[in-house]
Amino acid sequence: MKPYRVQKAGALLEVLLEVYPEQKKTRLKQFLKYGAVTVNGHTVSQFDYALVRGDEILIRNYRPEFHHVAKPSLSFPIVYEDERLIVIEKPAGLLTMGNDKEKIQTAYFELTAYARARTSDSSGRVFIVHRLDRDASGLLLFAKDEEMKLGLQANWERVEKKYYAVVEGCPDRPADTIESHLVASDKSMLVHSSQQTEHSKLARSSYVVLGSGKHYSLLEVATFTGRKHQIRVQLADIGCPIVGDKKYGAQTDPAGRLGLHAFHLAVQDPESGEEHIFKSPLPQSLHLVRFKA
Repeated sequence: MKPYRVQKAGALLEVLLEVYPEQKKTRLKQFLKYGAVTVNGHTVSQFDYALVRGDEILIRNYRPEFHHVAKPSLSFPIVYEDERLIVIEKPAGLLTMGNDKEKIQTAYFELTAYARARTSDSSGRVFIVHRLDRDASGLLLFAKDEEMKLGLQANWERVEKKYYAVVEGCPDRPADTIESHLVASDKSMLVHSSQQTEHSKLARSSYVVLGSGKHYSLLEVATFTGRKHQIRVQLADIGCPIVGDKKYGAQTDPAGRLGLHAFHLAVQDPESGEEHIFKSPLPQSLHLVRFKA
């Protein structure tokens, strides 16, 4: 919208209603609430702000869908934030980014709204660096500029990534490395192990048993490749599917969710070389066996 020079004194909302008659009062209040209105170059949110003749009003470039739908507070905690990085603790059940069926209830959507609300011109952005399965929880890293995103992704296989996995049964070995070739099915959207082919991708993970009980075990899993559903498929292949993972053979769902949590990320800044280490505790719902943290 073009700037408007105030012709007579009055309250801000009243003047906006006169200047922009095509806008509903509720919409103009949204503009004010989310910092889209400036008076003489300064953001103003008070609807009764006193204007005088000669003041310049501007409603900045604004995408109301972000602010209208997103909650004022995030539905997940922020673990770390600086000028170029933001790390959240994604809850189970929340998409990392939108798909054909859901575009709003996602971590990316909420963080975009958060970033826009924190900049005076609503220009804040976040960039997806990696993803977590919808049903998994844990650490999820975003960049605040595209250069940082590309730098992190270029070295992503060097990033140390560790997960807690609560599984049915207990592996035969207390620690091991799993290598297999995985193929994704276009029809079922599932992944399965296969012989090495031109369509398969090598997946490599390692695990350590942290604790075990009568029915379940807790594993610490490290991944050295980033294949879709890698941990879920490989643990199912050794006879220990993750609890709650019916798609890959689990028979039980004691936590009411997938028993997979990304708890450790060690990331090196692509420019400075500084290492950042982030950690997230095992959710209470996944405390199914005794272990030493």
